Amino acid sequence: MSSRTVRTVRIGDVTIGRGAPAVIVPVLGRTTAELREQAAGLGRNRADVVEWRVDHFGSLTDIPAVLETAHELSRLLSPAPLLVTCRTSAEGGSADLDPDAYGELLTALAASGTVDLLDVEYRRGDVAGAVLEVAHRHAVPVIASNHDFTATPPAEEIVARLCAMQDLGADVAKIAVMPRDRADVLTLLTATRVMFEEHARIPIVTMAMGPSGAVSRIAGHVFGSAATFAASGTTSAPGQLDVDDVRTVLEILERAGAAAVPDGAA
Repeated sequence: MSSRTVRTVRIGDVTIGRGAPAVIVPVLGRTTAELREQAAGLGRNRADVVEWRVDHFGSLTDIPAVLETAHELSRLLSPAPLLVTCRTSAEGGSADLDPDAYGELLTALAASGTVDLLDVEYRRGDVAGAVLEVAHRHAVPVIASNHDFTATPPAEEIVARLCAMQDLGADVAKIAVMPRDRADVLTLLTATRVMFEEHARIPIVTMAMGPSGAVSRIAGHVFGSAATFAASGTTSAPGQLDVDDVRTVLEILERAGAAAVPDGAA
Protein backbone atom coordinates (compact mmCIF):
# COMPACT_ATOMS: atom_id res chain seq x y z
CA MET A 1 0.00 0.00 0.00
CA SER A 2 1.28 3.46 -0.86
CA SER A 3 1.19 6.46 1.45
CA ARG A 4 -1.77 7.99 -0.39
CA THR A 5 -4.60 9.25 1.80
CA VAL A 6 -8.00 7.81 0.88
CA ARG A 7 -10.79 10.19 1.79
CA THR A 8 -13.85 8.84 3.56
CA VAL A 9 -17.47 9.88 3.06
CA ARG A 10 -19.54 10.63 6.14
CA ILE A 11 -23.34 10.58 5.81
CA GLY A 12 -25.27 10.66 9.07
CA ASP A 13 -23.78 8.05 11.36
CA VAL A 14 -22.28 6.07 8.46
CA THR A 15 -18.71 6.40 7.24
CA ILE A 16 -17.98 4.91 3.81
CA GLY A 17 -14.34 4.00 3.36
CA ARG A 18 -13.39 3.12 6.92
CA GLY A 19 -13.98 -0.03 8.93
CA ALA A 20 -16.61 -2.57 7.93
CA PRO A 21 -18.22 -2.15 4.50
CA ALA A 22 -21.45 -0.18 4.44
CA VAL A 23 -24.50 -2.31 3.65
CA ILE A 24 -26.85 -0.56 1.21
CA VAL A 25 -30.41 -1.85 0.73
CA PRO A 26 -32.63 -0.70 -2.18
CA VAL A 27 -36.33 0.15 -2.26
CA LEU A 28 -38.04 -0.02 -5.67
CA GLY A 29 -41.73 0.82 -5.33
CA ARG A 30 -43.69 2.28 -8.25
CA THR A 31 -45.84 4.40 -5.96
CA THR A 32 -45.30 6.42 -2.82
CA ALA A 33 -47.55 3.98 -0.95
CA GLU A 34 -45.40 1.00 -2.02
CA LEU A 35 -42.24 2.84 -1.01
CA ARG A 36 -43.77 3.74 2.33
CA GLU A 37 -44.53 0.07 2.96
CA GLN A 38 -41.02 -1.02 1.97
CA ALA A 39 -39.47 1.65 4.18
CA ALA A 40 -41.50 0.43 7.14
CA GLY A 41 -40.30 -3.14 6.51
CA LEU A 42 -36.67 -2.05 6.60
CA GLY A 43 -37.03 -1.25 10.28
CA ARG A 44 -36.67 -4.96 10.97
CA ASN A 45 -33.47 -5.27 8.92
CA ARG A 46 -29.96 -3.93 9.21
CA ALA A 47 -29.31 -1.42 6.42
CA ASP A 48 -26.61 1.20 6.88
CA VAL A 49 -27.85 3.17 3.86
CA VAL A 50 -31.15 2.88 1.96
CA GLU A 51 -31.09 3.36 -1.81
CA TRP A 52 -34.20 4.67 -3.54
CA ARG A 53 -34.13 3.38 -7.10
CA VAL A 54 -36.17 6.25 -8.41
CA ASP A 55 -36.06 4.87 -11.97
CA HIS A 56 -38.80 2.41 -10.89
CA PHE A 57 -41.05 5.24 -9.70
CA GLY A 58 -44.20 5.61 -11.78
CA SER A 59 -44.06 9.43 -11.62
CA LEU A 60 -40.38 9.69 -12.57
CA THR A 61 -40.85 12.67 -14.90
CA ASP A 62 -42.91 14.61 -12.33
CA ILE A 63 -40.06 16.26 -10.47
CA PRO A 64 -42.20 17.84 -7.70
CA ALA A 65 -43.68 14.37 -7.00
CA VAL A 66 -40.19 12.85 -6.90
CA LEU A 67 -38.98 15.51 -4.47
CA GLU A 68 -42.04 15.12 -2.25
CA THR A 69 -41.53 11.36 -2.11
CA ALA A 70 -37.82 11.76 -1.42
CA HIS A 71 -38.68 14.03 1.49
CA GLU A 72 -41.13 11.48 2.90
CA LEU A 73 -38.68 8.61 2.49
CA SER A 74 -35.95 10.59 4.21
CA ARG A 75 -38.27 11.23 7.15
CA LEU A 76 -39.44 7.61 7.37
CA LEU A 77 -35.96 6.11 7.11
CA SER A 78 -34.18 8.46 9.51
CA PRO A 79 -31.57 8.03 10.91
CA ALA A 80 -30.55 5.78 7.97
CA PRO A 81 -29.12 7.97 5.17
CA LEU A 82 -30.94 8.07 1.83
CA LEU A 83 -29.08 7.37 -1.43
CA VAL A 84 -31.06 8.21 -4.57
CA THR A 85 -30.24 6.45 -7.84
CA CYS A 86 -31.81 6.92 -11.26
CA ARG A 87 -30.48 3.97 -13.24
CA THR A 88 -30.96 4.48 -16.97
CA SER A 89 -31.85 1.77 -19.45
CA ALA A 90 -28.37 2.13 -20.96
CA GLU A 91 -26.94 0.76 -17.71
CA GLY A 92 -29.55 -1.87 -16.90
CA GLY A 93 -32.14 0.34 -15.20
CA SER A 94 -35.72 1.36 -15.96
CA ALA A 95 -35.30 5.07 -16.74
CA ASP A 96 -35.65 6.07 -20.38
CA LEU A 97 -34.59 9.69 -20.07
CA ASP A 98 -32.68 11.91 -22.46
CA PRO A 99 -29.55 13.56 -21.04
CA ASP A 100 -31.31 16.86 -20.31
CA ALA A 101 -34.15 15.21 -18.39
CA TYR A 102 -31.70 13.00 -16.50
CA GLY A 103 -29.61 16.00 -15.51
CA GLU A 104 -32.65 18.07 -14.53
CA LEU A 105 -33.95 15.33 -12.25
CA LEU A 106 -30.62 14.73 -10.51
CA THR A 107 -29.79 18.40 -10.02
CA ALA A 108 -33.24 18.96 -8.52
CA LEU A 109 -32.65 16.08 -6.11
CA ALA A 110 -29.19 17.39 -5.24
CA ALA A 111 -30.60 20.81 -4.38
CA SER A 112 -33.68 19.51 -2.53
CA GLY A 113 -32.16 19.10 0.93
CA THR A 114 -33.66 15.61 1.24
CA VAL A 115 -30.88 13.47 -0.25
CA ASP A 116 -27.83 12.31 1.71
CA LEU A 117 -26.03 10.68 -1.23
CA LEU A 118 -26.62 10.77 -4.99
CA ASP A 119 -25.66 8.35 -7.77
CA VAL A 120 -24.67 9.66 -11.20
CA GLU A 121 -23.63 7.57 -14.19
CA TYR A 122 -20.22 8.93 -15.05
CA ARG A 123 -20.67 8.25 -18.78
CA ARG A 124 -23.45 10.84 -18.99
CA GLY A 125 -20.68 13.22 -20.15
CA ASP A 126 -21.18 16.92 -19.42
CA VAL A 127 -24.37 16.09 -17.50
CA ALA A 128 -22.42 14.12 -14.91
CA GLY A 129 -20.08 17.03 -14.34
CA ALA A 130 -22.98 19.45 -13.96
CA VAL A 131 -24.73 17.18 -11.45
CA LEU A 132 -21.51 16.87 -9.44
CA GLU A 133 -21.12 20.64 -9.35
CA VAL A 134 -24.66 21.21 -8.06
CA ALA A 135 -24.46 18.34 -5.58
CA HIS A 136 -21.20 19.59 -4.09
CA ARG A 137 -22.59 23.10 -3.88
CA HIS A 138 -25.30 21.66 -1.62
CA ALA A 139 -22.86 19.42 0.31
CA VAL A 140 -24.29 16.20 -1.16
CA PRO A 141 -21.66 13.49 -1.79
CA VAL A 142 -21.84 11.75 -5.17
CA ILE A 143 -21.28 8.15 -6.20
CA ALA A 144 -20.09 8.02 -9.81
CA SER A 145 -21.11 4.68 -11.26
CA ASN A 146 -20.80 2.37 -14.22
CA HIS A 147 -22.61 -0.92 -14.92
CA ASP A 148 -21.81 -3.56 -17.52
CA PHE A 149 -24.61 -6.13 -17.72
CA THR A 150 -23.06 -8.04 -20.62
CA ALA A 151 -19.44 -8.77 -19.70
CA THR A 152 -16.47 -8.20 -17.42
CA PRO A 153 -13.87 -5.85 -18.93
CA PRO A 154 -10.16 -6.60 -18.43
CA ALA A 155 -8.80 -5.57 -15.04
CA GLU A 156 -6.91 -2.63 -16.57
CA GLU A 157 -10.14 -1.27 -18.07
CA ILE A 158 -12.01 -1.60 -14.76
CA VAL A 159 -9.23 0.33 -13.03
CA ALA A 160 -9.26 2.95 -15.79
CA ARG A 161 -12.99 3.52 -15.39
CA LEU A 162 -12.69 3.87 -11.62
CA CYS A 163 -9.83 6.33 -12.06
CA ALA A 164 -11.94 8.32 -14.53
CA MET A 165 -14.73 8.60 -11.95
CA GLN A 166 -12.21 9.74 -9.37
CA ASP A 167 -10.78 12.33 -11.76
CA LEU A 168 -14.29 13.58 -12.48
CA GLY A 169 -14.52 14.68 -8.84
CA ALA A 170 -16.77 11.94 -7.45
CA ASP A 171 -16.75 11.19 -3.73
CA VAL A 172 -17.17 7.43 -4.29
CA ALA A 173 -16.44 5.39 -7.45
CA LYS A 174 -18.60 2.34 -8.18
CA ILE A 175 -18.53 -0.32 -10.87
CA ALA A 176 -20.63 -3.47 -11.37
CA VAL A 177 -19.84 -6.06 -14.02
CA MET A 178 -21.35 -9.31 -15.28
CA PRO A 179 -19.07 -12.36 -15.03
CA ARG A 180 -19.39 -15.19 -17.51
CA ASP A 181 -17.23 -17.54 -15.45
CA ARG A 182 -15.22 -17.73 -12.23
CA ALA A 183 -12.20 -16.17 -13.91
CA ASP A 184 -14.23 -13.00 -14.51
CA VAL A 185 -15.00 -12.75 -10.79
CA LEU A 186 -11.27 -12.98 -10.09
CA THR A 187 -10.69 -10.25 -12.67
CA LEU A 188 -13.09 -7.94 -10.82
CA LEU A 189 -11.48 -8.67 -7.46
CA THR A 190 -7.98 -8.20 -8.88
CA ALA A 191 -8.97 -4.84 -10.34
CA THR A 192 -10.45 -3.86 -6.97
CA ARG A 193 -7.21 -4.68 -5.18
CA VAL A 194 -5.07 -2.81 -7.71
CA MET A 195 -7.30 0.26 -7.61
CA PHE A 196 -7.44 0.28 -3.82
CA GLU A 197 -3.72 -0.28 -3.29
CA GLU A 198 -2.28 1.81 -6.11
CA HIS A 199 -4.69 4.52 -7.25
CA ALA A 200 -7.63 5.20 -4.94
CA ARG A 201 -7.99 8.60 -3.27
CA ILE A 202 -11.71 8.05 -2.62
CA PRO A 203 -13.69 4.99 -1.50
CA ILE A 204 -14.44 2.47 -4.24
CA VAL A 205 -17.37 0.05 -4.49
CA THR A 206 -17.14 -2.93 -6.82
CA MET A 207 -19.15 -6.05 -7.46
CA ALA A 208 -19.61 -8.91 -9.90
CA MET A 209 -23.30 -9.52 -10.55
CA GLY A 210 -25.22 -12.76 -10.97
CA PRO A 211 -24.95 -15.97 -8.91
CA SER A 212 -21.25 -16.52 -9.60
CA GLY A 213 -20.45 -13.00 -8.44
CA ALA A 214 -22.08 -13.39 -5.01
CA VAL A 215 -18.70 -13.88 -3.36
CA SER A 216 -17.72 -10.34 -4.39
CA ARG A 217 -20.73 -8.99 -2.50
CA ILE A 218 -19.73 -10.60 0.79
CA ALA A 219 -15.93 -10.51 0.53
CA GLY A 220 -15.26 -7.53 -1.73
CA HIS A 221 -14.08 -5.44 1.22
CA VAL A 222 -11.15 -7.84 1.68
CA PHE A 223 -9.89 -6.49 -1.66
CA GLY A 224 -10.80 -2.84 -1.02
CA SER A 225 -14.51 -2.38 -1.76
CA ALA A 226 -16.07 0.01 0.76
CA ALA A 227 -19.74 -1.03 0.48
CA THR A 228 -22.03 -3.78 -0.69
CA PHE A 229 -25.65 -3.92 -1.84
CA ALA A 230 -28.08 -6.38 -0.24
CA ALA A 231 -31.80 -7.05 -0.65
CA SER A 232 -34.76 -6.89 1.68
CA GLY A 233 -37.44 -8.74 -0.28
CA THR A 234 -36.82 -7.11 -3.67
CA THR A 235 -33.51 -7.15 -5.53
CA SER A 236 -32.30 -4.29 -7.71
CA ALA A 237 -29.57 -6.26 -9.51
CA PRO A 238 -28.80 -9.91 -10.31
CA GLY A 239 -27.11 -11.81 -7.50
CA GLN A 240 -28.05 -9.56 -4.57
CA LEU A 241 -28.23 -11.50 -1.32
CA ASP A 242 -30.56 -11.08 1.64
CA VAL A 243 -29.44 -8.28 3.95
CA ASP A 244 -29.52 -10.41 7.09
CA ASP A 245 -27.45 -13.15 5.41
CA VAL A 246 -24.92 -10.55 4.24
CA ARG A 247 -24.68 -9.07 7.73
CA THR A 248 -24.08 -12.51 9.22
CA VAL A 249 -21.29 -13.35 6.77
CA LEU A 250 -19.65 -9.94 7.19
CA GLU A 251 -19.61 -10.39 10.96
CA ILE A 252 -18.04 -13.84 10.60
CA LEU A 253 -15.37 -12.51 8.22
CA GLU A 254 -14.66 -9.58 10.55
CA ARG A 255 -14.10 -11.92 13.49
CA ALA A 256 -11.94 -14.25 11.39
CA GLY A 257 -9.89 -11.35 10.04
CA ALA A 258 -9.31 -9.92 13.50
CA ALA A 259 -8.12 -13.32 14.71
CA ALA A 260 -5.86 -13.96 11.72
CA VAL A 261 -4.24 -10.53 11.49
CA PRO A 262 -3.85 -8.83 14.90
CA ASP A 263 -3.43 -5.07 15.03
CA GLY A 264 0.08 -4.13 14.04
CA ALA A 265 0.86 -7.43 12.33
CA ALA A 266 2.56 -7.34 8.95
